[in-house]
Amino acid sequence: MLNKSIKFFLDHKIFAYLLLAVLLLWGLQAIPLKTNSSWVGSNPVAIDAIPDIGENQQIVFTKWTGRSPKDIEDQITYPLTTSLLGIPGVKTIRSSSMFGFSSIYVIFEEDIDFYWSRSRILEKLNSLSDNMLPQGVSPTLGPDATALGQIFWYTLEGRDEQGRPTGGWDLNELRSIQDYYVKYGLSSAQGVSEVASIGGFVQEYQIDVDPEALKVYSVGLSDVVRALQQSNRDVGAQTLEINNVEYLVRGLGYVTSLEDLEDAVVRSDAYTSIRVKDIARVSLGPSERRGILDKEGAEAVGGVVIARYGANPLEVIKDVKTKIEELSLGLPTKVLEDGTVSRLTVVPFYDRTGLIYETLDTLSLALILEVLITILIVVVMVYNLRASLLISGLLPIAILMVFIAMKLFGVDANIVALSGIAIAIGTMVDLGVILSENILRHLEQRKADQTTDEVVYVATTEVSGAIVTAVLTTIISFIPVFTMTGAEGKLFSPLAFTKTFALLSAVVVTLFLIPTFAVAIFRKREHSTTFSLGSAIALFAIGLAGLLYGFVLGLVLMAFGLARWMHLRGLISETFHKRSTFGITIFTILTLLAVYWRPLGFDRSIVLNFVFVGLLCALVLGGFEWFRRNYVRLLSWALRNKMAFLAVPSVILIAGVAIMRNTPEEFMPSLDEGSFLLMPTSMPHAGISENKRTLQLLDRAVMSIPEIETVVGKSGRIESALDPAPLSMFENIINYYPEYVLDTSGSPGKFKVDASGFFVLQNGLLALNPNNAPEGGSTSTEVVDALEIDRSLLIPDANGEYFRNWRPFIQSSDAIWDEVVKVTALPGVTSAPKLQPIETRLVMLQSGMRAPIGIKVKGQNLEQIESFGLKLETALKQVEGVKESSVFADRIVGKPYVMINIDREQLMRYGLRIEDVQRTIEVAIGGIPVSQTVEGRARYTIRVRYPREVRNSISDLENVYIDLDATTRIRLGQVARIEFERGPQAIKSEDTFLVGYVLFDKEDGFSEVEVVENAQRYLEEQIQQNAIKVPAGVTYAFTGTYENQIRAERTLTIVVPLVLALIFLILYLQFKSVSTSLMVFTGIAVAFAGGFIMIGLYSQPWFLNSELFGVNMRELFQISPVNLSVAVWVGFIALFGIATDDGVLMATYLTQTFQKTEPKNVDEVRQMVIAAGERRIRPCLMTTATTILALLPVLTSTGKGSDIMIPMAIPSFGGMLIALITLFVVPVLFSIKKEQQLKLNVE
Repeated sequence: MLNKSIKFFLDHKIFAYLLLAVLLLWGLQAIPLKTNSSWVGSNPVAIDAIPDIGENQQIVFTKWTGRSPKDIEDQITYPLTTSLLGIPGVKTIRSSSMFGFSSIYVIFEEDIDFYWSRSRILEKLNSLSDNMLPQGVSPTLGPDATALGQIFWYTLEGRDEQGRPTGGWDLNELRSIQDYYVKYGLSSAQGVSEVASIGGFVQEYQIDVDPEALKVYSVGLSDVVRALQQSNRDVGAQTLEINNVEYLVRGLGYVTSLEDLEDAVVRSDAYTSIRVKDIARVSLGPSERRGILDKEGAEAVGGVVIARYGANPLEVIKDVKTKIEELSLGLPTKVLEDGTVSRLTVVPFYDRTGLIYETLDTLSLALILEVLITILIVVVMVYNLRASLLISGLLPIAILMVFIAMKLFGVDANIVALSGIAIAIGTMVDLGVILSENILRHLEQRKADQTTDEVVYVATTEVSGAIVTAVLTTIISFIPVFTMTGAEGKLFSPLAFTKTFALLSAVVVTLFLIPTFAVAIFRKREHSTTFSLGSAIALFAIGLAGLLYGFVLGLVLMAFGLARWMHLRGLISETFHKRSTFGITIFTILTLLAVYWRPLGFDRSIVLNFVFVGLLCALVLGGFEWFRRNYVRLLSWALRNKMAFLAVPSVILIAGVAIMRNTPEEFMPSLDEGSFLLMPTSMPHAGISENKRTLQLLDRAVMSIPEIETVVGKSGRIESALDPAPLSMFENIINYYPEYVLDTSGSPGKFKVDASGFFVLQNGLLALNPNNAPEGGSTSTEVVDALEIDRSLLIPDANGEYFRNWRPFIQSSDAIWDEVVKVTALPGVTSAPKLQPIETRLVMLQSGMRAPIGIKVKGQNLEQIESFGLKLETALKQVEGVKESSVFADRIVGKPYVMINIDREQLMRYGLRIEDVQRTIEVAIGGIPVSQTVEGRARYTIRVRYPREVRNSISDLENVYIDLDATTRIRLGQVARIEFERGPQAIKSEDTFLVGYVLFDKEDGFSEVEVVENAQRYLEEQIQQNAIKVPAGVTYAFTGTYENQIRAERTLTIVVPLVLALIFLILYLQFKSVSTSLMVFTGIAVAFAGGFIMIGLYSQPWFLNSELFGVNMRELFQISPVNLSVAVWVGFIALFGIATDDGVLMATYLTQTFQKTEPKNVDEVRQMVIAAGERRIRPCLMTTATTILALLPVLTSTGKGSDIMIPMAIPSFGGMLIALITLFVVPVLFSIKKEQQLKLNVE
C-alpha cells in the first residue's frame, strides 16, 4: 500500500503540486508566528506563553459583609463544603474564610469537562435548603477562568499630550470612571470573562448620625434607616392617554445630591419636620476597602482583565487593546492649575503579549537556525546543492502541516508545544537526508535505460520501510508523555502532540513530496548556451534589484549569476564553478547564522561571530568527516577486537546509570517571564493605613534599583473571586529592563556616542553608562547617570554602541532578584520566595500556598495547628538545603478582635432582645448600606453609622446608645462586656479539615525533591527523638510542585518499560529477528547513558571552563547543574526514538547484504559487514550531525522559553554524541551473530 501510494504521486505529479499548494495556503493561515502572510487570511492557532497547568477547578464565592472569619467558616464555608463534596467528579475542596467573604475551590478530576462542572455546581447551589445559609447570603459561581486568566493589568493615570504623568485626579474620581466606564467597556472584548477593579475609593453617601442629636429629638436609629430607605425611590405609574397621545408616567424620587439626603424627613410632629441634616452629617466619602493599589510609591487605581477558559490569550489582549483605543476617546480631561491638560489614560503595567511574542521569537529563531544548519550539513556532506535545497525547501511545509494539525486538534501554541517541533527538526531532516542520499546514490549507479522516475521510485521504496519503522519507534516512545496526568500531563501533552504531528508530517513530505520534486530537480536538462547565459544575467539582475531595494541577500544572487556567467563564457572551469557555488552557499549560510544566532553576543561584531560559527561548524563537521573517512579502519579494529571494543559501551552504560542515581530531581525549571512577583506579608494585626505605608515603602525601595523599569504593588484583593488575598498580603509586580535597550525590531539597538564614549541624548546632555568606560573626559560639564535616564532620549545610530540597562556586576535576572531581596528587608514584613506572576498563580491555585514548597498541617483546632506549625518552622531552619530566611509558618490566630459579649440577664431586665442590641451594633459601629442611588450608570451606596470620633475606643463603644422606646436609651456597656481577644485572620480548610501552612524555599544548588527528602528525614528523626511532638488529631504532609514530580516519576516508572517493549516489538516486526532487534535496541541504552553523562558534565565546574574570543564557553552554552526534571525526561523520551534511527538503517543494510550473499568464512563475514557499514555511514553520520548541530542554537539560547528548551535538548545532544558508537556496536554484534551461525553450520 505504501509503495503504491509513492508510485501514484510519481505518476500523477499534479496531485503532489496541488497538495503542496493546499498545505502552503492552509498552513500560512494557521501559523502562530509573526509572518507577512495576511494576503491569505489569518486563522492562527491559539497562542500563550506556557500551557495552563492549573487544577480543573471552580470557585464558589460568597460575600457576607462585615463578618469575621469564624462566622464565615461556621455558617457559610463549612455547610457549603459538605454539600459540594457530593458532586460527581470532585477530587478535593479547598476553602478560605476571611473577613467578609468565603472562597471555596472545588477541584475536579482532570477528565471532567470544565463547563459541565460549572453546571453541576450551579445545580447544587440552586437546590440548597432555605435555612442552610444565613438570611440574605447568596453564594455565586466565580468567573469561567483559570489560574492563567489574569492576562492584562493596567492603571488609570492622568497624562499630558506627550504621555507624561500629570496627576491631578482624585482616587474616588478614578475609581468611579474605572467601575462605571472602563470596566464595562473592556468587559465587552471578545474572550473576556471578567474585568476586576482594584485601588482607589468606592464613593458612597455617608450619613454620620449624631447620637446626642438623636437623644434630643427622641429619634431612633431605626427611624433614620427607614426614612432614608423611603426617601430614595422612583416609581412607574403605567401610562396616560391625553388627546390620543400616550404618555409614560414616572414618579421621580431617586437621590441626586447631598441636599436631597439632608432634606429627607425622619419624623414630623405638629407640622414640624425633623430632617436628616438636623441629626446627622451627610457627606460623600470613601467606603471601607480591602484592596490597595500602589504604583512606584503613589496610590493608584486600576484593573485586571481575566480571559475566559479556552480563549486565545493573544487574541483577547489584542481585542482588549482595541477596546482601550475606543474608550480613550471618551475618557475625561481636566485642566490643571498650571494650565496643563490632563487626559485620563489606560496604562498597562502587566501585558502578557510581550512574554508570548518573546517566547515565540525564541522558538522561531531556533527553527530558522535549524533550517540553515540543515542546508549547511547537506551541502558539506552530500556536496549537492540541489539536494540541500530539496530537503530544506520542503522542511517548512512539514512545519506548516504541524500548525494545521494543531488547529484541527485544538492544541495551543506555547513554549512547550513549539519545543516539540524544535526537537523534532533533527528527525524530520533525517528522513529527507536518508531518502535524498539514497536517490543520489542510485542516480550515480543507474543504468542507461532507466528513467529518472524509475530510479527515484526504486530508491524511495528501498528505504521506505526503514523510514516508517524509525518514525514509528519515535512516536511510540512518546506514549509515556500522553499517559501523564495532572500538571505534568497538561504541561507536556502539547509537546507530545506536536512532536507526533511533526514526524507524521515529515513522513508525508519525505515519501510523497520529495520523490516527486526530486524527479524535477535531478532530471537532466539540455539548455542552449543563449538560454543559460540569459538565466545567469537574469539572476544577476534580480540580485542587483534586490540590493537596490535594501535586500542584502541580493549579493548572493549576484554572486551566483556572475559565477555561472563566467563559467559559461569559459573564464572558469567546471570544477572551479562548482566549488565557487558551494563556497558562496556555505559563506551565505555561515553569515546568516552569525547574524541571526550571534552566539558570542550582540556586543561582539558580526565578523567575530562569523569566525566563531565557522570554527564551530568546521570542528563538528570536520570531526564527522574524519569519522567517516576512518570508519572502515575503526570498524575493522572493532571486528578484530570485539570484546575489547564492547567494553567501551559497557563502561559508558555503567557511568550513565551511576550519574542517573545521583542526579537531583525537581518538577520543572522555571520559565523566565521577564518580571518578578514579590509576595511578602505584614503582621496580622496591621491595619489598612499601616499596610498602605508598608506597600509604598516596598515599591519605593524596589524602584531605587536601577534595573527596575516599573513596580506596581497590591495589598489585599481585587474585586474578583479569583483573588482571596487578605489585606496583609502584598503582591508587587516588578518589571525589570531587558539587558540591552531594544530597537523597534526587538533586537538590541545601537545608540549615538561621542568621541569619549558618552551617550548623546536628544536634550543635548551626555550620559555615562558604567558598562562603557569612556577614555578621557567630556567637553560638557553636564553628564548624567545613563541608568537613570528616560531611554527614549537615546539617539539610534548604526555606528554607535549598545546600551546595557544593567550594572556591570548584574549578570543575570537572579542577581536583580538578590537586589530586590536586599532592599525589601523591612521590619514587620516577612521574606518572600522568588516568584513570577504566572508561576505564582499556578502555585497558589494548585496548592493553596504562595510558595512552591511547603508543609500542610491538618487538624481540628486552629491554636494547635499554629503551635505545631511554629515548631516545624524552627526545625526546618536546621535542614540542609532549606533557605533559612524563607521559612515561615502561618500566623493563624493573630488578628486582634473586639468582642462584645452580651449579658442576657441584663437584656431581660431592660426588656430587650438580642436582635435589638445586635442591630444597634451593626448600624452604629459597622454602618450598614440602607439604599443605593441611581445616577445614570453609576450606583452609590447610602450608609448610616455613628461618626468615627464616637466609636474609636472601648469607652466610646460602651457609650453607644440602645433605644428602649422613643424617649428612653441605655448605653451598650450596661448590657454587654467589651474586651480584646486574639482570633484568626483567615481560616483555611481542605475537605472540611482545618489547615495551616509552613512555607519554605530551597537554597541555590539544591533541587526541590532533594530538599523535601532532607526535610522529611530530619523531621522524622526529631519526632522519634521526642524533640517535636505531634499533637493528637494533627497531621502534616509536604506539599507543592514537587508532588507533580513524584507523580510523574511513578507514571514513567511504569510506562517507560512498556514503551521500550513496544519499540522492541516494532523492531522485531521490521527485522523478524529477536537478535537483530536487540542489536538495534542497544542504541537506546547507549544513548540513554550518553544523555546522563552530558548531564553529569554540566554539573562539573571544569567542563568547558575556558574562554574563546573573550567569551566563557560555560556562559555561552548555559552550562550549570541540571536537575532531573520532567523536561529532562521528555528529552530522554525524544532521544529513545532518535537513537534507534541509525541502528535501524545499519541493521537494514546489513540484513539486505547478507540476504544477497552467503559468506563462506569469517573473513567474508567481516568484509560484508564492513561493506554494508561503509554504504550507510554517510547518511547515518548526516542524521547524527543534523541532530547535534541543530541543537547547538537551542543550547546557547538565552531568550524567553530557553529555560524549558535547554533541559529537553541536553539529553538528546549528549545521547546522540555518544550514540555514534552504535555505528560500531550494531555491525560488531551482527558480525558475532553471523560468525556464530557460520561456526554452527560448519560443525
